[in-house]
Amino acid sequence: MSLLAFDLGGSKLAMAVFNEEGEILYYKSMPLPKRKGSEVAELLTHSFRLISIGARLAGNEIKSVGICVPGIYHAKTGTVWAPNISGWDDYPLLAEIKKVSGKIPVIIDSDRACYILGEVWKGNANKCKDAIFLAVGTGIGAGILIDGNVFRGSNDIAGAIGWMALSPPFKKEYVECGCFEHYCSGEGIAKVTRQFLREKNNYSGELKKKNIEEISSHDVFKAYENNDEIADEVINICIEFWGMAAANLVSLFNPEKIIFGGGVFGPAISLIPKIKEEATKWAQPISINQVSFEPAGLGNDAGVFGAGFLALKSIIS
Repeated sequence: MSLLAFDLGGSKLAMAVFNEEGEILYYKSMPLPKRKGSEVAELLTHSFRLISIGARLAGNEIKSVGICVPGIYHAKTGTVWAPNISGWDDYPLLAEIKKVSGKIPVIIDSDRACYILGEVWKGNANKCKDAIFLAVGTGIGAGILIDGNVFRGSNDIAGAIGWMALSPPFKKEYVECGCFEHYCSGEGIAKVTRQFLREKNNYSGELKKKNIEEISSHDVFKAYENNDEIADEVINICIEFWGMAAANLVSLFNPEKIIFGGGVFGPAISLIPKIKEEATKWAQPISINQVSFEPAGLGNDAGVFGAGFLALKSIIS
């Protein structure tokens, strides 16, 4: 029996076929250059057909499908809100996939939910009942596991911690993405760095050599490793905010672990001890000394493993 998993991001699609034990039988990742709306759904359905045919010819038919989406999945309607995919404000993804999947079960969930589920299945949250995946990439979100179940909220929006309020007073820049995400997402790191470069006329560090509009968080982390003045200021702001946010999560949910993942953790993995040190200042004192801060065990594959786990759960539940 095989499980088909799709991890759909704003800029890429990863897909894998798993067996019931979580071993990868097939894996492929591809970019999504400027695809939008129905084009993304067409890519998913086309990929489903090809992989299903290949599995059938190999005598190993697909029994269930899990899909990880970059936004909010509304289980009641089968629709997706994904801000990084144009035209996916309320996209009927489940109905589109069911056109080709027939009687095969299809389970869809948000990326943050899939991240924590993937880590529970085969990563650093294995055997945890209470854990949080703090995902920092283009945006910021949290997959929250409580007593073995993903916490979703009344309308499937729980975990949207990019909107966590960490720095008063309110600024108009927070409207689009929230205070926390404005400063500390991959996009936010680049944005704040560009702001500092425009403001500091006497700066002559390595970031000065870059085209200001093309600076990425990767550039900032590289400069930080070389003790660049602006990069140091930006990353220290992030350490403080990541620590404060983690402290709030620890005080609210008393998890066994907080798992740090997403594209930024990556280069920010080495900062986890400093983040824990900052969090310790703010958090409930007993809880913070019982929680473990760890990087994602599955790296950037947490989402596709989470989608595979969704597919498995649909069969065994």
